[in-house]
Amino acid sequence: MIDSTQRFSTRVENYIRYRPGYPGEIIEMLKISFCLRRESIIADIGSGTGILSELFLKAGNRVFGVEPNPEMRQAGERLLQSFPGFTSVAGTAEETGLPGECANFITAGQAFHWFDATRARQEFCRILTPGGWVILVWNDRKTDSTAFLTGYEKLLRDFATDYDQVNHKRIDASALSDFFLAEPDTKTFSNFQHFDFDSLRGRLLSSSYAPDIGQPGHVEMMKALRQLFDDHQTEGRVTFEYDTIVHCGRLDAIKRRA
Repeated sequence: MIDSTQRFSTRVENYIRYRPGYPGEIIEMLKISFCLRRESIIADIGSGTGILSELFLKAGNRVFGVEPNPEMRQAGERLLQSFPGFTSVAGTAEETGLPGECANFITAGQAFHWFDATRARQEFCRILTPGGWVILVWNDRKTDSTAFLTGYEKLLRDFATDYDQVNHKRIDASALSDFFLAEPDTKTFSNFQHFDFDSLRGRLLSSSYAPDIGQPGHVEMMKALRQLFDDHQTEGRVTFEYDTIVHCGRLDAIKRRA
């Protein structure tokens, strides 16, 4: 497999344009249930192009965006340059480069499945303030709620290079319990994207496991995508449905054992 820190180097523009955002309700939930305040400091790990960071910046938080991939990090810096509370950091989940006990919340949007969980947990304990929270977020694409989504899932399994190996769905309840040493508090929100064919194509190519232009299987995959779209479009659009899943937990117990 390609090094996880380099997988998206050629996908940046499609990632910016076609990846889904996160529902604003997440911020309200964190305020009500987890004491998120305007003065809370966020370490967004694997911040990529800044999709999750932006949600907290708009809420008035200071955000350290920690991202190892230069192309993704630079895109995030461009997109978030208007927010004075954003600081871009070249680092990884396992070695963030941040000072100790600097963050009230650690977040990871669509990224935790790339981390070395054991080493990341140690680093999170180091940079998290006492009583702080770890917030793991995924836009979990539904795979069988419509005929189109069933067909799209089949397309990925037919053409994707290492879909099963890198799919975030492999982070199950057991993996989360191992990380938090307890069952996290989990909330779910609805999320959607609507695509014409060109934007559907961009959404597919934003995925690191989809054969890119010039790679084996790309032409065949595009033909299959075109047919899938034609079979299921309504007024020139198809819809991705997501469950946005948010796992919230503390690492205090781990910290006390260290």
